[in-house]
Amino acid sequence: MHRLCVLLLCLLPLLVLAEPAQLRVQGSNTIGAALGPALIRGMLQAQGASAVEQAPGATPNETDITARDLKGLLIRVAIAAHGSSTGFAALGSGAADLAAASRPISEAETQRLRGLGDLRSPAQEQVIGLDGVALIVHPDNPLAKLTTEQLAQVFSGQVSRWEQLGVPGGPIRLYARDDRSGTFETFKALVLDTHASVLDSQALRFESSEQLAERVKADRQAIGFSSLAAVHGAKVLAIAEGDAPALLPSRALVASEDYPLSRRLYFYLPSNPQPLARALAEFAQSPAGQAIVAEQGFVSQQVKALTVPTQADMPPRYRNLADEAQRLTVNFRFQQGSASLDNKALRDVRRVADYLRQTGKLHNKTVLVGFGDPKETPGRAALLSRLRAMAVRRELARDGVQFKEVTGMGDELPVADNDQEQGRLRNRRVEVWVY
Repeated sequence: MHRLCVLLLCLLPLLVLAEPAQLRVQGSNTIGAALGPALIRGMLQAQGASAVEQAPGATPNETDITARDLKGLLIRVAIAAHGSSTGFAALGSGAADLAAASRPISEAETQRLRGLGDLRSPAQEQVIGLDGVALIVHPDNPLAKLTTEQLAQVFSGQVSRWEQLGVPGGPIRLYARDDRSGTFETFKALVLDTHASVLDSQALRFESSEQLAERVKADRQAIGFSSLAAVHGAKVLAIAEGDAPALLPSRALVASEDYPLSRRLYFYLPSNPQPLARALAEFAQSPAGQAIVAEQGFVSQQVKALTVPTQADMPPRYRNLADEAQRLTVNFRFQQGSASLDNKALRDVRRVADYLRQTGKLHNKTVLVGFGDPKETPGRAALLSRLRAMAVRRELARDGVQFKEVTGMGDELPVADNDQEQGRLRNRRVEVWVY
């Protein structure tokens, strides 16, 4: 009898682990290092779970979270944060219930995973927050700004000494994220590929943004890039794209996606998601989830109104807006080659409508301003920019919003370089202003 009791006690943990609901999250280190675990803990607590505990996983950059649900059953969540591409691979192999990514899914990945549904649909591709790829140097480095072209020259090795950038310092040491990282893929797409460059083979590579930032902060000759949430005391440079002004990755400029290296953070789910995966995505979109996004150093999608300083080069009607109204921290953007709102914009419609309702601005207090990129046909840019503004008006009108004005300003006030397709896409936007 004694032996039987001992055997049952030994088997009890295995019996408990065999039954609980489990959630497996794989992918982005940017999300998985701290944001993902914080969102999971928040979701579990919102569900009334108790005894929520977090511990390191079996290997670096992995995390285990356990809790007890309302019935006392054990919930186990496993997070593996080894890079965005690993999340898509794990989703395809069945090793993950949800993929976390710090860059959008590629066309090749979408096709490879088409058995899981349309991963670019609004239900399956969910933007959970925003981030800026921050260019960082040692705190004592006097450099203040760089263009994306200069960045490409530096990280490809064409510019190898700080003196070539106008500051003392000798040889430049490069620090970059590894190839599986969504941060690297974003940097590659927006900087290296845009300027037909490849990363210098001498660059030191890191799986973790935190580790990279700590090394840069300790190296007077270093330059690197990391998530905005992982700067950790390093100096952040302002970045310019083409002739557009150099911008720092402030929360407002990342929220509007005007900062040149802004990016979106994603959860991707299969068409028939596991219940905890669906619950996590829904919680991440909620006000409580977005508050956690902000607490973790990223930029939430909560709508706020900001005063915009007037500038001498602003067109008169835009300067009047800046004098009399405030701009909301959201820009509506469009699917490539289309006047249809993208997945983030579709959710932002609800957020903006909620903001206008809560602040008493539903009726004749709102101005929509559309912008675009240059066109060969005279007047076409102005027409297209107004059509985009009208597309936003149509969606918001369904929520009872009545507008003071809807206008298009064509290719005026670009926020990016129109010589590059990525820049033209960012210039095709609709701003929201409120009185």
